[in-house]
Amino acid sequence: MSSDLTLFGATGFVGRLAARHLAAQAPPGLRVTLAGRSRERLEQVRWEEGRADWELQLADSSDQESLRELARSTRVVISTVGPYARHGMPLLEACAQEGTDYVDLTGEVLFVRDAIDRVHETAAATGARLVVSCGFDSMPSDLAVHLLHRAAQDDGAGGLTDTTVLVTRLRGGVSGGTVDSMREQLRVVHADQELARAARDPYALAPDPATEPRVPGQRDSTAVFVEQDTGLWTAPFLMASYNTRLVRRSHALARSDQDPDGYGARFRYRELMVTGSGGRGRCRAELIRAGLGALWLGLSTPGLSWLVDRVLPSPGEGPSPQQQAEGHFEMVARTTTEGGRRYVSTVGAQGDPGYAATSVMIGQAALALAVNGERCASVGGVLTPAVAMGDVLVDRLRDQGFTVQVKPD
Repeated sequence: MSSDLTLFGATGFVGRLAARHLAAQAPPGLRVTLAGRSRERLEQVRWEEGRADWELQLADSSDQESLRELARSTRVVISTVGPYARHGMPLLEACAQEGTDYVDLTGEVLFVRDAIDRVHETAAATGARLVVSCGFDSMPSDLAVHLLHRAAQDDGAGGLTDTTVLVTRLRGGVSGGTVDSMREQLRVVHADQELARAARDPYALAPDPATEPRVPGQRDSTAVFVEQDTGLWTAPFLMASYNTRLVRRSHALARSDQDPDGYGARFRYRELMVTGSGGRGRCRAELIRAGLGALWLGLSTPGLSWLVDRVLPSPGEGPSPQQQAEGHFEMVARTTTEGGRRYVSTVGAQGDPGYAATSVMIGQAALALAVNGERCASVGGVLTPAVAMGDVLVDRLRDQGFTVQVKPD
């Protein structure tokens, strides 16, 4: 084994940002490798970061043997090569077979469902911790609910019941990779009604959706309304249809002999975007809902896709350094426990969520496994950030200036 951590996709837009974060944050002595299809471009990234000690490795998502060699020559892999449904499974399979830890940025329900079905048991046998969705949006949602659960556990307050994550601040662009992933999934579900039903299932990412205990009222919110706790208008959140399923997977994986109900037997979860108060708040909410409807229509209609391409970034494109620095996000989660206690958690950061903040999140997730692996999950499988790294990741993000906190409400 020649490397502690390998960054696959190091020459892409987000890959370069992740490389920059690793160059600044990887501890002395950690062996890092940059991997991708072009040695010339990899050498350029290595030169830009001033890390002549980093190794280079050629690998291609269409070349299974190169991916097996990548997986067997390192302890942890970061993959920024998406859409994952199109490019991601061969590397995931290689890591599962070789017992190599893995982190990615996927927000694709069908890819993760496929991964659970195809490699979870193999990874559990080899000990490979395959951690999906280690960026924005999914990691903040996952950790926000993790914090609520831990606080309730520590206080003996009982399981979580109704739990809501509110996106209270958000400034930043949608990544080209995210747009491409959404387009790919919409193409697949329009062609296959069975896959469409699977993607719509609120428990799509449970270990076994057919046997998963279900709580009524778990549909994705598509309405505009005033949220009861805050008195503010809310709109649907773009990534809620994925994040909610990931959080429910964390809930299912949290079950144990000591905690047989996971987050709680009556745990119910939703995500919304806050738009403000009064008429202006309602108007913003209606505009967001209409915009999301137009986006789905544009992505799913071949004749309109050119319009989406003109408005939104293409894969590999992203904002300027100044725009990245000016971005920010904040997500606030509230819950009531079975014992009647209320808690609120907050996860937020300065920096464009999909780029600057995401590069920190995935970089710190990989470093948690590479440096603090003995404090992370002791079992392998297709895992979530909260289940795989939990408090280790919370501490690491706090050290990076993120707000990650919980308190009684």
